[in-house]
This record gives sequence, C-alpha cells and structure tokens, in this order.
Amino acid sequence: MPKSSDNLSEKELQAIRDRYMGGEQKKRRIRKMNDKKFVFDWDAQEDTAKDINPLYIQKHDVQLFGRGHIAGIDIKHQKKLRSEFYGRLLEERRTIEEKDRAGELIEIDRRRERQAAWDDRHWSEKPLSEMKERDWRIFKEDFNISTKGGNIPNPLRTWEEAELPERLHKVINEVGYKEPTPIQRQAIPIGLQNRDIIGIAETGSGKTASFLIPMLVFITELPPLDESNQNDGPYAIILAPTRELAQQIEQETHKFCRPLGFNCVSIVGGHSIEEQAIALRNGAEIIIATPGRLKDCLDRRMLVLSQCTYVVMDEADRMIDMGFETDVNFILDALPVSNVKPDTEDAENVEELRAIMGMKDRFRQTVMFSATMPAAVERLAKKYLRRPAVVTIGTAGQVVDRIEQRVEFINDENKKKNRLIEILNGRFEPPIIVFVNQKKGCDVLSKALERLGYRTTTLHGGKSQEQREASLAALKNGTKDILVATDVAGRGIDVKNVSLVINYDMSLKIEDYTHRIGRTGRAGKDGVAITFLGNGDTDVMYDLKQMILKSPLSRCPPELANHEAAQNKPGSFKPKRKQEETIFQS
Repeated sequence: MPKSSDNLSEKELQAIRDRYMGGEQKKRRIRKMNDKKFVFDWDAQEDTAKDINPLYIQKHDVQLFGRGHIAGIDIKHQKKLRSEFYGRLLEERRTIEEKDRAGELIEIDRRRERQAAWDDRHWSEKPLSEMKERDWRIFKEDFNISTKGGNIPNPLRTWEEAELPERLHKVINEVGYKEPTPIQRQAIPIGLQNRDIIGIAETGSGKTASFLIPMLVFITELPPLDESNQNDGPYAIILAPTRELAQQIEQETHKFCRPLGFNCVSIVGGHSIEEQAIALRNGAEIIIATPGRLKDCLDRRMLVLSQCTYVVMDEADRMIDMGFETDVNFILDALPVSNVKPDTEDAENVEELRAIMGMKDRFRQTVMFSATMPAAVERLAKKYLRRPAVVTIGTAGQVVDRIEQRVEFINDENKKKNRLIEILNGRFEPPIIVFVNQKKGCDVLSKALERLGYRTTTLHGGKSQEQREASLAALKNGTKDILVATDVAGRGIDVKNVSLVINYDMSLKIEDYTHRIGRTGRAGKDGVAITFLGNGDTDVMYDLKQMILKSPLSRCPPELANHEAAQNKPGSFKPKRKQEETIFQS
C-alpha cells in the first residue's frame, strides 16, 4: 500500500518534485559590459568533448588536417591530389598526337617562364640596349631621382655610357670620378641636350660636376678664344652666393679646364679688383663670381658678356636670402638676347632645338641649383629659364637620412660650455664644426677652447678673405681639428669627413639649420648633428620637431616633443589667454 504524503520523508518529496518539475536550475551569470574578466557562456560541466578519451582520439584526428588554412583545407595538398587525378585521367584518354601537342604546350610555358625570369633581372645585370621602361623606373627609385618637365632623357648608369668626348672621359678618370652621383646621373644627360635645368639636391652630392661637364662639352663646340674674340667676354659664367663656394667651384673646375686647355678665372670680393682685371687680360672661357663683384666689373666696363651662352646659378635661394636678387637680375639682363630659346614646346625637344640651331649659334643654356624654391627664386626661374627640366634628388629642403640629429635642452651658459667639452672629449674624430650665431661669440668660444688645449680656428664675416682661406685650409689639412663658425660656413664649404656638427647656438631659421648640419653626412657617409636648445629658440621648435620626426636615425626628445612651442607652427594660432583679453577689450 502506497505511503501517504504525511508519511513521506523530506528527501522523497524532493525527489518527486525533481522528477515532475525538474531540479533547481543554477541561475546563469549575466556578463556586464564593463566586466574586464572574460566569462564563458556555458558551464564547464556541459562540455561534451571527449578528446581526452582514447576511444575518441581517432575520430577527432581529422580536425588536424590542413591546420592553419582557411576552412581547414590544405590548398597544396588539394592541388597535388587534383593534379594526380587529372594526370592519370589524361594519360588514359590521350592519343599519341595529343600527347605530343601537350608536350609542346608544356615546353612553350617553360620557355615563357624562362623569358619572364630573364626580363625581370635587375637593371645592373642588363646591358643598356635591353633596358626597358620598367627598368628605368626602378633605376630612378634606387637613386631617389624624380623629374618633371617633359621629354626627359634616361639617366646615366656609368661614365662609359655617357656620350662625352674621348678627352673628357680621360679627364674624368684622371680626376677619380668612379661612379656618377644621383644628381650627375640625371642632370648631365639633360644638360647635354641644351635644356635649361632646375636642380634640387642635397649638399655634397656632386652638383658642381653635374653642371660643369655639360658646360665643357658646350664650350668645346664653340670657336676657341683668340685675339679676335677674347675681349667679348667668357662663354660661361657661374654665380655663387659666397666667396668660399665660388673658390671651391674654381678648384673643381681647374681639375677639368687645365687638361682641356681652357682658362677659368674667379672674381670674388676680398681680393683686389685690379688683380682680377689682370687675370682677365687674356680672356677666359669660364668665369666664377659672386653677384656683387661681377656687377662691379660690369659697371666699370672691365668685362662684357657679349658671347656668354651658358649661365649657372648655384645656391640660388641663398643668393636671394643675402640680398643679391637685384644684382643677379642686372647680370642676366646684361647677357645677349639673340640666343634666347623660344618659350614654346620646342624648348623641350632636343631635335627641334638642333634643327633651329643649324641656322644660328648655340642657344643660351641656364642652369639653376637651389635647396628650396621660395617665391623669389621661382620668379627668377620663370623670367630667365625656358621650359626647364626639374631634377629632384630626395626631398627638397629635407635633411639627408644619413645624419643622426640629436637635441639637448640647456639654458645655462656654463652648462652649455661644459657639455660642449664633454662632447669634444668623446668618440668623434676631427674635423668638427661648431656653429654660433654672432661673430663675437665665435671668437670668444674659440679662444676658450684653445686655452683648454683644443686646436681651433674660426670663420665669420669679420675676417678678411686671406684669413678665411687660411682657416679652411688649416681645417682641411689637419692642422686644426675644430672650426668655430657663423652661418658663413653653413653653405658652400666642402670639408671631407666631418664627423660632427654642433649647433652651439640654434639658428634663427630652419633653412639655416638644414644647411649647417649638411656639412656632415656628405658624399654617402654618416654624420651626427647635436643641437643645444634654450627657451629663446621657440620660433624654430615646431619646424625642428617635424624635421627630426622625418629622420629614420633620429629620436625626438620628450622636452621638444611636448614643448608648447613645438605643437603649432609660429603665427598659426593665438594663445587662449590673449584671445580672452582681446574679447574683453573689444
């Protein structure tokens, strides 16, 4: 007889409830959105996987097939199976003729693959005749060359492939030019076409030879100077902003001119104008000059430009910054106008130019090199250049990637001197250049270093030309180890193997900073530039920060990166407090 509910125990009643109503369910935890701890949506007891059971291991082995591939399918394995299957199928069904045709098709595919591999060789493995458009694009990318201007010839790969006179090839070998630099590779072929050129390249990149070699080819095709035409002036003029740059160009030019029998004369300030007049007495094919001194010679009728047909403006932006724009315009306006190129598309077409040249002498060729292109330089180019080809090496106005830029915040003058001495006692080999902003500071710092036993020399605008030349010569020949200079040395001088540039005083403009540190890291070598920054350098902090961030070798220090003046370009915003004062006053 069944028990009544009164006689049932509590456990039995609970069992009956569980049977008919189900057991008490565990309330599942609802995951909160802001709960960082990951919570599974199921209870671990509900997992039915039996991987740990040896009986199920064989069943689940298939899950390991094609691991790491999409949908667990091994593509290579599938292709292999498919190839084997169709291979057997075709072998069974093919006739002898079909097999022969299939063999021919396979051989054609193999030849096509071999030809593609042959065509895809690097440009350095190909002769010039096999170079294709793709190869030239890769070549320009390898040397960071970019051009615009229409009908640009292909760049030079080697000196042997250049279309130059045999005696000029011989001089290039004697001078020791083994491989063309990037600017030489592209500017020389354009110059040989009698095209006007705007060249933008880093300092120490071989710009002098890039305009000098086409110039010499140009002059060799003109009548030699003699008593009948030597008083009509030079065939070519080279304008440079500073005496140092002009004399450096003169040294390089003499290496080529002497073996070829050409006369080259330098006309710069700091030397007696009478001595320079005597040097011009027998005529000169090439004159290298600063704009101010050349204008003086033209004003005094010591020189005329009646037969000048080749003009080079080196560091054109620097000439404009130094206030030579009026002098440059005066000089260019003194050139003959009878040989000016047509301002049409013919100026970009070498065949058309040569056809027109058959009726007259050579057209005037104008070459301009500039690190940047400010409005004044663009004005100059638009007025005097005809459909120029623009050659850019790297990025205009940027520091080369081989220079490591370091910045240190020092406001105290004594700490700055102590830090300078620490750096000079470090691992850097001479020559070293230290830049300051004022002539007086230049002399004071140099004397202080000399008292400590350092071999120093100075270069600034207060020195005579002879003193400047002596300072540079002492640094170049190793008599002196350290050059303390103002921005006079920022451009134009070429001292080999400068390991370190120190901006003891930060420059007032970022362009001057770019050219200062460009004294190191030249001709493909690495360099280091250390800059001391203070609270008075806020105007250039933004540009300096941007320049350092673009350098792959440099690291922007937190003091500069987080400085208030480095967050926005100067003049692009007003501080909030001043804005409130303006509103209040209005």
